[in-house]
Amino acid sequence: MSVINTSQTAVGYFFWALLIAAFVVETWAFVDAIRHPAGAYTAAGKQTKQIWLIILGVAFVIGIGGAVGLLSLISFLPILSFVAAAIYLADVRPKVRATRGGSSQHQGPYGPW
Repeated sequence: MSVINTSQTAVGYFFWALLIAAFVVETWAFVDAIRHPAGAYTAAGKQTKQIWLIILGVAFVIGIGGAVGLLSLISFLPILSFVAAAIYLADVRPKVRATRGGSSQHQGPYGPW
């Protein structure tokens, strides 16, 4: 019987580690969304900053629930939260960062130098 309890504990720790990793990604996305100015979102052709902050704020709160053990990885809320953060990081963040440009990047006639 102790083998069954050990394997269930190992699987439980694995799922908890996945929830912690998802929480880190959700936190990163939420903090990054806060850092960018509102005009960068509309300039990039994406949803407004307020909409992204609401989406990522809800994902962050759900991520906290998963990290402290209130939600299971098998339920759909932690999965949806991670997907929202991943969409932000993979699609929105690069385009918002590209609009910032400014004086930190030197542009020549053929691109950055």
